[in-house]
Amino acid sequence: MKVGIAADHAGYHLKELLKPYMEEMGIDLVDFGAFSAEASDYPDIAHPLATAVEKGQVDRGVSFCGSGQGVCMTANKHAGIRAALVWNEDVTAVTRRHNDANIICLPARYIDEETARKMVEIFIATEFEGGRHLRRIQKIPLAE
Repeated sequence: MKVGIAADHAGYHLKELLKPYMEEMGIDLVDFGAFSAEASDYPDIAHPLATAVEKGQVDRGVSFCGSGQGVCMTANKHAGIRAALVWNEDVTAVTRRHNDANIICLPARYIDEETARKMVEIFIATEFEGGRHLRRIQKIPLAE
């Protein structure tokens, strides 16, 4: 699986801690930055990640910022993106099973490395259930 990863300055440290773990899982990573802990703006990394998911250049995305909210709000501006703010294992699993989330957004200032590892593992391993949930996610895009 090919996964995009992105973080602003607040999420940089956690992103860097998770990259080797994800590579050990056999994930082909594409890093969209930030490439240092120097102050950066979350839209500058969330938009390229969301675009890559939209275009099929990566299968899924993992993003980080201080609260997870900024990258989530930004990514969800893109058609076809279902970015989910996650903070524990159960929420992560349900966003895949029921919402077919294609990007998870982690609140780097509020979770530890072990929790983040578990959530990434669940995000990668969990399949979308389809069924009644497919009908619901098909209603997400605004009619034009």
